[in-house]
Amino acid sequence: MSSSGQDLTPQIDIGKTFGALFIGVTIAAVLFGLSNVQAFIYFLTHAGTGVTFYKLAVIWLWILDALHLMLIGHCVYYYLVINYANVSALTEIVWSFKLQIIIEFVIVYGVHLMYVYRIWIFSKDRSRTLPIIVGLIEISLSGVAIALIWALYQCHVFSDLVKIEWWTFMTLGTITFVDFVIASSLCYLLSTSRTGFSSTDSFITKLMVYIINTGSLTSMCSTAAMITCAVMPRNFIFLAIEILLADVYINSFLALLNARYYTQVNADTTNPYLPNPHEVYRPDLHIRASENEELQASRQNVFKHPDDETVHPSRFVKPQQSTAMSTDVNTFSSV
Repeated sequence: MSSSGQDLTPQIDIGKTFGALFIGVTIAAVLFGLSNVQAFIYFLTHAGTGVTFYKLAVIWLWILDALHLMLIGHCVYYYLVINYANVSALTEIVWSFKLQIIIEFVIVYGVHLMYVYRIWIFSKDRSRTLPIIVGLIEISLSGVAIALIWALYQCHVFSDLVKIEWWTFMTLGTITFVDFVIASSLCYLLSTSRTGFSSTDSFITKLMVYIINTGSLTSMCSTAAMITCAVMPRNFIFLAIEILLADVYINSFLALLNARYYTQVNADTTNPYLPNPHEVYRPDLHIRASENEELQASRQNVFKHPDDETVHPSRFVKPQQSTAMSTDVNTFSSV
């Protein structure tokens, strides 16, 4: 949000301003459809677990995502349909534009807090220093977004946005920094939880790849918004990228929740409506029966849901440290 609307009335490029917003809304609608699919898969794979905290969180994020899409849709409709050919109205900031910024940051920082909660849960029986530090960073840096929202509501026309340009940079920069801190913390906790079993360690590696990919995706979106705002401050291309932040964060979080479904070896689900994501031929390995039981047990425990029935440990015993590490990974992947 910068000097995009400065001198908007004398000369306006609809394609790079409100045309860019229209493209952003179209992509946001596609991402909303993707989040619907992600939520559908999550509820089907956890149909027998009853009402849980994560189910309520998914419902809440879906409601916010739908509200955000309606607001940005109204914003574009107001400028391109209601005020078609009314150039003077294009300089004013409509109420839905301001409100969608609030919903967007509620989604972003809400997803951040969900990640902090996962770090806290995964740090059970360990030092609580890391989750406390990450939580304090998240809470303290959220004040920058609150300041940006307050400054935004003091603006009435797009030319006023030049006054809060640096607040925009600071907010997007802090979001990127928090993404890095959260992804690094989760990867650190996972890397110190290797069990020594090749199967379990393989799942841990896949989880780390999921975390890095989703964290990189959200960081790239916020970074792209900052760069386009700095390079092209007189158009709305950066706003078109910024309104995608909410959908990108929700989809990345839902993808991590569904990591158990996407990465399980045989996709042993009892739901007939879900396809097998890894339905390929795998030749049997010539291994001893005891080793086979050990591998199967470790595969099931890594992504075990906390509300699933308790799986009793195998009679095969490795050192106690490996058992504790396996329990920690099970706790992390509990969604």
